[in-house]
Amino acid sequence: MIRKLHLTNFKVWRELEAIFAPVTGIFGGNSAGKSSIIQFLLLLKQTKDATDRRIVLDFGGPESLANLGSYREVVHRRDPGADIGWELAWSPPKDLRFSLQSRQSRQGKLTGFRGRDLDIQCEVGLSDPERSSALLARRLEFGIGSSQARSTFELLPSNGQKSYELRVTKNDRDCTPKRSQGRPFNIPPPVKTHAFPQEVRWSYQDADFLSDLELSYESLMDRIFYLGPLRDYPQRQYYWSGASPADVGPRGERTIDAILAARAQEERRQLKPRAHRQPFEQIIAHWLRELGLIDHFAMEEIGTGSNLYKARVSTNASAVPTTLTDVGIGVSQVLPVLVLLYYVPEHSVVLLEQPEIHLHPAVQSRLADLLLCVAKHRKLQIIVESHSQHLLQRLQRRVAEGEVGVPGKGPANPFEISSDDVRLYFSSVRHGVGRLEDLQLNRWGEIENWPEGFFGDEMEEIAAISSASLRRKLADAAP
Repeated sequence: MIRKLHLTNFKVWRELEAIFAPVTGIFGGNSAGKSSIIQFLLLLKQTKDATDRRIVLDFGGPESLANLGSYREVVHRRDPGADIGWELAWSPPKDLRFSLQSRQSRQGKLTGFRGRDLDIQCEVGLSDPERSSALLARRLEFGIGSSQARSTFELLPSNGQKSYELRVTKNDRDCTPKRSQGRPFNIPPPVKTHAFPQEVRWSYQDADFLSDLELSYESLMDRIFYLGPLRDYPQRQYYWSGASPADVGPRGERTIDAILAARAQEERRQLKPRAHRQPFEQIIAHWLRELGLIDHFAMEEIGTGSNLYKARVSTNASAVPTTLTDVGIGVSQVLPVLVLLYYVPEHSVVLLEQPEIHLHPAVQSRLADLLLCVAKHRKLQIIVESHSQHLLQRLQRRVAEGEVGVPGKGPANPFEISSDDVRLYFSSVRHGVGRLEDLQLNRWGEIENWPEGFFGDEMEEIAAISSASLRRKLADAAP
């Protein structure tokens, strides 16, 4: 799970710090910097996935998760002389542990490192802001543990920044491995923004432990999945090649493929603890019913062996089954959200942009229950960017009630919900600089620092309606 992001000089964010919970909601107006937070996480993911190890940051293209142009387009105020820096903290599913022999240790004595609180820090900038567009990762640091007991693994410039060196500390004590004997290597900058160049392993004894740090970060990036706000419209029929996609795609374009792949592999899921495991397709149909969208959902092949399928739905128990194209657009828009949440592996991080699009306010509220239930049961972290007041208020309500239950037949077995499970932010921009307000959600579900202009000042609208209504009534009653 991602625990914290501290970011400087990225787009509207001169400085940003966000603490994440199992369900984190980011709200705000248009062009308020909300999407930039998700874009930055996608930038890190696609950089990690880039096949060219010489690339520093992969700003993407038309088919990428994030198409950001160039460094000069994403750096704050487009200042080429500024460096983009960040610290990303996370907790892997299992403890990371290893040991090494430092140059300060007696022969044969090892120093151990262990923890589940990890972070990575990096600074990236143009090597020559005036003449070159070449990027350089100026420093790289991994950390393990809390501030009271912290170990760091740094790759820092030395020799006038023409070469780099490794430095390892544990509780401020130098634990750097011994240098290897023989010809010294000129150590280049970090690879991408998270990897130590091979020359480090050649230059220091027993430096293979660095791979454990890199793999933990790469595993986190592999567990990040994204669904954007612009989703494909439904089709009357779908062709499935038999492949199993990794997710539903950024536009939900692989949603039907994921459903059919889960069916072929006989994937089964639970709705709640101690419940019977049901076929994947039935889980999706259950939530579509409970969201109040349709009564029946199933995939049907058009002719045996044709690999062509139709998504059949019924709006109520007595309705004739029809296709997705013949019902409200909301069904096809929320279907990728549902499928993604149940398709990805447990302990994944799911990034959702405006999952409430084309949904009725009542369905938006129930969507919040879905997010909470799946996050608790499947151990997912869900980071959602939204404009939905109804989704926010349902999150507040569940915190106040202290629980949320999976609707349907059978015992409720509700999940306990506290303010620690939900984190809410209000994003705004003032004078070209982003501002992220941490909405203080107490145990009664109340936001203690309701920001000015949040959701268009609902109370101001209510007061204005009441005042105008009173004036009209008085005018109508006048002789």
